[in-house]
Amino acid sequence: MPTLPPPTSCEELLAQMVSFETVNPDFGGPAGGESALAAHLETLAHHWGLQTRRLPVGDRGFNLLITAETAPDAEWLLFESHLDTVSLDGMTVPPLKLTADGDRLHGRGTCDTKGSGAAMLWALQAYAHSTQRVRNAGVVFVVDEEAQMRGAKAFAGELAHISRLRGIVVGEPTGLRPVVAHNGALRWRTITRGVAAHSADPSKGRSAIHAMLHVVAALEARFLPLACRGFPLTGRAAASINLIRGGSAVNIIPDYCEIYCDRRLVPGETAAQILAERDAALAGQTVEHDSLYLAPPLPPQNSAALHAWAAPALRACGLDATAIGAPYATDASHYAAAGAQVIVLGPGDLAQAHTKDEWLDRRELERAIAVYGALLRLPAGSA
Repeated sequence: MPTLPPPTSCEELLAQMVSFETVNPDFGGPAGGESALAAHLETLAHHWGLQTRRLPVGDRGFNLLITAETAPDAEWLLFESHLDTVSLDGMTVPPLKLTADGDRLHGRGTCDTKGSGAAMLWALQAYAHSTQRVRNAGVVFVVDEEAQMRGAKAFAGELAHISRLRGIVVGEPTGLRPVVAHNGALRWRTITRGVAAHSADPSKGRSAIHAMLHVVAALEARFLPLACRGFPLTGRAAASINLIRGGSAVNIIPDYCEIYCDRRLVPGETAAQILAERDAALAGQTVEHDSLYLAPPLPPQNSAALHAWAAPALRACGLDATAIGAPYATDASHYAAAGAQVIVLGPGDLAQAHTKDEWLDRRELERAIAVYGALLRLPAGSA
């Protein structure tokens, strides 16, 4: 991609970010797409006089931390947005070109969450050139939120090195309402094995698919119904079996079958508790489990102090500062687990994300710049 000139507006910055294909590689996206966008943002940051650090994330490239530092002993306020998107397949608008239909700005990632990231960075560069710098501030752009949250897990490990951290504002489409609690996600693969044989004589083999039918039946009867707990802000738990694969050919008794399970945890539930319930439901079955993934639930106590501090800035911008919850999982839970105060706050609505014509309202983008800027300028030491 040719070098892009420094943008003259946040909308132009968003257009540049959308032009980079950053579909998560786990969903068929290009290797290095997230890193290419991060490198562009790094160049812009240097142009604006901001500092940057590349924070390696294994084989997934790097998170990019962009900062405006005021004083070594000043408190820190961080903002976070993820670089990756879901697939471009089936989109009915140009996925990698920002197009406008009235105030609707279309393109993959406009809502989830390049709009948040653009507004955060635009607010940060304005703050860096202001005379009202009362704290150190930064925006971290992380990789791999849509699949494994590897970027958030890696950045959570960096938080111990940041002294006087006020908190982290995580960008997701919340309609600029502060989300202070959300559900978590626990996923895994369950495997059954058999003995392959020619289908002309099935007695010589043992079907892994047949074994999996019993596993699915046991989970549906004794595990899925246990996902009935609720939490006032985030709704009910949920459990589902969403992928199944097995067999190699129509004339071979299958020696392998796998399913992928998804369990949504409400605050107060733990992974150990859920896995114990799964194992009890499958007692007597011969199975293997692997590919465990956990995004822990976010309880409101991990947001209470930051929400109380941020609420005056939201109200000053004409926004509803009432705390709400969400049924989905975000990067925020990993930062909370590392001891940080967090809120989830960004422009757009979940219903606009991941869609064939994904869009973000131009006016909400402007409101996001205003509220992020207001948070940056809140007096140091305010409650």
